[in-house]
Amino acid sequence: MNTLPAYSGARISGCWTLRSDGSGGGEGSLDRLLPSVSTGLSPRKRTTSQCKSEPPLLRTSKRTIYTAGRPPWYNEHGTQSKEAFVIGLCGGSASGKTTVARKIIEALDVPWVVLLSMDSFYKVLSPEQQAMAASNDYNFDHPDAFDFDLLTHTLRKLKQGKSVKIPVYDFTTHGRQKDWKTVYGASVIIFEGIMAFADKELLQLLDMKIFVDTDSDIRLVRRLRRDITERGRDIEGVIKQYNKFVKPAFEQYIEPTMRLADIVVPRGGGNMVAIDLIVQHVHSQLEERELSVRAALASAHQAQPLPQTLSVLESTPQVRGMHTIIRNKETSRDEFIFYSKRLMRLLIERALSFLPSQVHIVQTPQGEDYEGKTFHGKRITGVSILRAGETMEPALRAVCKDVRIGKILIQTNQDTGEPELHYLRLPKDISEDHVILMDCTVSTGAAAMMAVRVLLDHDVQEDKILLVSLLMAEMGVHSVAYAFPQVKIITTAVDKKVNDLFHIIPGIGNFGDRYFGTDAPPDWSDEDMDEPSY
Repeated sequence: MNTLPAYSGARISGCWTLRSDGSGGGEGSLDRLLPSVSTGLSPRKRTTSQCKSEPPLLRTSKRTIYTAGRPPWYNEHGTQSKEAFVIGLCGGSASGKTTVARKIIEALDVPWVVLLSMDSFYKVLSPEQQAMAASNDYNFDHPDAFDFDLLTHTLRKLKQGKSVKIPVYDFTTHGRQKDWKTVYGASVIIFEGIMAFADKELLQLLDMKIFVDTDSDIRLVRRLRRDITERGRDIEGVIKQYNKFVKPAFEQYIEPTMRLADIVVPRGGGNMVAIDLIVQHVHSQLEERELSVRAALASAHQAQPLPQTLSVLESTPQVRGMHTIIRNKETSRDEFIFYSKRLMRLLIERALSFLPSQVHIVQTPQGEDYEGKTFHGKRITGVSILRAGETMEPALRAVCKDVRIGKILIQTNQDTGEPELHYLRLPKDISEDHVILMDCTVSTGAAAMMAVRVLLDHDVQEDKILLVSLLMAEMGVHSVAYAFPQVKIITTAVDKKVNDLFHIIPGIGNFGDRYFGTDAPPDWSDEDMDEPSY
């Protein structure tokens, strides 16, 4: 871990602390689980895992504008080159961990932040354990109460940029609900829980470890206020449980992990000095991890023969005639739409021919057998890259009955020139499907690569992805094929050049603006995705 800068604190054995009493310890590791005890603990108010993956929005009476996006988390090879920054937040019950987490999120002011709570990963209780919990005799603060295997697997995948499913724990039935929450796209993960530092594998996933140290009397007062006002319990019962269960669990399992922390934060969410220090360090780490993908694509693997994974629609007089019409700057919008739709239908039909098939024998009305073909797969799903890719959805629906449709919004950051992920809505269980990824034009391939990466992060198999586009530049073809050699690429034409503004040459202009009748900005790119108006 990088050393934090000196700021209102003292260096103690490799650990930054903002305590005034100088307590702390050297870095180390705990055994997988600490020795077990048989004490019980009453249920308490739980924290649920949350995701701030939806970016900030600017809403007007007519439209929703996405104001921040997720920059590339992969390199020009299509492989992940930066992981999410994980902050581990540990502390005793009612110490203010969640408050600190939310203050950090507010101060960071970056999109795509996930708050992952250990409370989502309690084990499902057996009937005997449920009876103990009902009588307040089950110890929820013991390491054995948590599913560390599932927790470690989930946090590792989330750190790697993958889509994960998080259990929703029902503290009334002490079991997991049927529907789990899907979380994806974390740039920063804040992982909080009383046992956040109690597992060696979890510790290795944490980039920063923070211990929230709150006086035991304050924690007791918070528990008294909470349990009396929210649960209608009496003072005597709360104090008895605290002394019998909560305090011993803290002293045996939680407090010893303070020595593993990089920062010890006293007073919880009210310690803005500590929170500012944490935020400064996280910002510096995020800046170091910034990538420049589009520039790398412009200089990588060019001047090579077109890949075998590329299929270009045969340039018949009809196809070339339609291209002549839609490429002509004088073509009216009505004609542009009409002939674009004709090309889209041909393109989709061509793409479907690459789907796997199997022999299927049917009987004709004349009573004779006919040896035909049928789709050999579970489902076909279409995913459009907004906004231009959305124009291809009707052509797909016209030939694939009841096809499922997903959407991905990617825009170019005008300051960095990099594509940014702003929004996605994918069908459930898309990992089992053959996916037709639709975009009307591909110049450098930056947006298409990001969309493919999103699908892979949702466990779609690479060889089940078909990228379809009306017009592509050779650079975009090479970029996608080099990064994802198993993705099939289907287009109606490939142009040779991309200029300094990433416009395809000779090109077609800004497809979205010509199709929807909007005006392109002066610095538009063939891969720019304007905000949707819905």
